Amino acid sequence: MKIVVVGGTGLIGSQVVTLLRARGHEAVPAAPSTGVDTLTGEGLPEAVKGADVVVDVSNSPSFETDAALDFFTRAGRNLAEAEREAGVRHHVVLSIVGVDQVPDYGYYRAKVAQEEAVRGGGTPYSIVRATQFFEFVGPVMDMSTEGSEVRLPSTRLRPIASAEVAAAVAEAAAGEPSYGVRDIAGPEVHRLDRLGEITLAARPDGRSVVTDETAGLFAAMPDGVLVGDGSVQVMPTRYEEWLKQH
Repeated sequence: MKIVVVGGTGLIGSQVVTLLRARGHEAVPAAPSTGVDTLTGEGLPEAVKGADVVVDVSNSPSFETDAALDFFTRAGRNLAEAEREAGVRHHVVLSIVGVDQVPDYGYYRAKVAQEEAVRGGGTPYSIVRATQFFEFVGPVMDMSTEGSEVRLPSTRLRPIASAEVAAAVAEAAAGEPSYGVRDIAGPEVHRLDRLGEITLAARPDGRSVVTDETAGLFAAMPDGVLVGDGSVQVMPTRYEEWLKQH
């Protein structure tokens, strides 16, 4: 099958492309660097021509509410139109566990709008929702660093290896449309401040973690949203194991 991966040069997308090619599919990365801009529609009709499946793992360049909402709604409309014209048979999108539970959180509201665009786009679809990636822990800590202190809230989350997210997305792309949502998460629930402590124990750099319930992107997140419910599919890789390998 020809499978176009929008965002195919990023963290998840590049892994999805590799996995699909290993399965014998014609996996084509689509990103601004390859001449495809979903926000403006530039290069999109040509990219999806002849495609059986389109995978969307792209992300807004901004977490600001209006910018993210504009990105996901405009890109979603452009993708849906291009897919209908090309006769694409399956659209797979990567979203976030708990995304529909926090309407006051702007970026999540934008991702909900993206999901709604997929459901109403006219192309058979599958939605994969994942928890936060292991790879994001370090950048979150850096954004919350003041001097030698990493200020993090005790928000609970259940992080997952990006490789396991990519595998789930590739599996969805190679399969039939589910017309539903698959939730995936890592095997352990951690407090975010504790994740910071685990990270610095493995990679000491002179910083220490201070618990601050007002700090960072996840400070206002209601408890349990980032963990998932009983329906979540648990992947095997533990954060401490991942740290040893990366």
